[in-house]
Amino acid sequence: MTTPPPSGGPGLDAHLVVTRAAFRLDIALTAAPGEVVALLGPNGAGKTTALRALAGLTPLSAGHLRLDGDRLDGTPPESRPVGVVFQDYLLFPHLTALDNVAFGPRCRGATKAESRAVAAVWLDRMALTAHAGVKPRRLSGGQAQRVALARALATRPRLLLLDEPLAALDARTRLDVRSQLRRHLAEFEAVAVLVTHDPLDAMVLADRLIVIEHGGIVQQGTPADIARHPRTDYIAHLVGLNLYRGRAGGHTVKLETGPAITVAEELTGDVFVAFPPSAVTLFRDRPTGVSARNLWRCEVAGLETHGDRIRADLTGELSLAADLTTVGAAELDLRPGATVWATVKATQTHAYPA
Repeated sequence: MTTPPPSGGPGLDAHLVVTRAAFRLDIALTAAPGEVVALLGPNGAGKTTALRALAGLTPLSAGHLRLDGDRLDGTPPESRPVGVVFQDYLLFPHLTALDNVAFGPRCRGATKAESRAVAAVWLDRMALTAHAGVKPRRLSGGQAQRVALARALATRPRLLLLDEPLAALDARTRLDVRSQLRRHLAEFEAVAVLVTHDPLDAMVLADRLIVIEHGGIVQQGTPADIARHPRTDYIAHLVGLNLYRGRAGGHTVKLETGPAITVAEELTGDVFVAFPPSAVTLFRDRPTGVSARNLWRCEVAGLETHGDRIRADLTGELSLAADLTTVGAAELDLRPGATVWATVKATQTHAYPA
């Protein structure tokens, strides 16, 4: 991972403060040239507000915004060296793919011929030369996304903003376009900021994740670090982990609300404990020969299909999620309201300082 730039250096250095009647965004963002940063968070967290502030579409209430050492506060959107790919692409319906891409350079003062020449190069990079004369309504979702990306890159921006760039695609197209987008971002030499609610998009495309909740940053780090050490319930749910907070004394963690959990690590003080739903084993009757240290009586609150498995939402002595095969769920005769016993081996838990 590249090192974020110092204030006044190359790359992005921003403190975004946007105050509204019932909401306040207050986050600090830094990113080095060549780095892809993903802003991740639930609906209403402030992700889109942050992106609009970077683009100049929403004015800052306080803070600052510097790009490659230049202050952009108050600079009109059209004068910023910023490219934007919107969720619904916003391609001009009356223009061909070539002229959509040429629009940016034309607005920056290039001649019509120069703009089209630049656009042709970018369409070739996106493998869209054969669609240069096609209008947006005749493009597939994946093709439209690539045209929008080419249009954003054609002006050679120093900051590329992507607002849910894959959200409008169907599942199959999304896989292909995600792979293509990853390649294009790897070749991009300036700063890229991706806004998404999809953890897979963030994990695959970004060098660093910044998780926003209620207008503030709650955690940031590499995708691997975020997945390994979630610090809020939202993040744990996002990466598919059961997460608890408590106080450790040796190998025992007394939860803030609930029972104690025996863990593999030996720790002291405030800690988080996490384990995947796949680590949970369920029994309909209290098992014999199983240590009672990580054994809890629970009730099935709900069942849902989760990939090729069944996820059980459990409440009771400990609230947790458990994953089972379809056959396993049938053998246990799981249904809402059923009583089960849940157990987790200490070696399958992961405890770390809070």
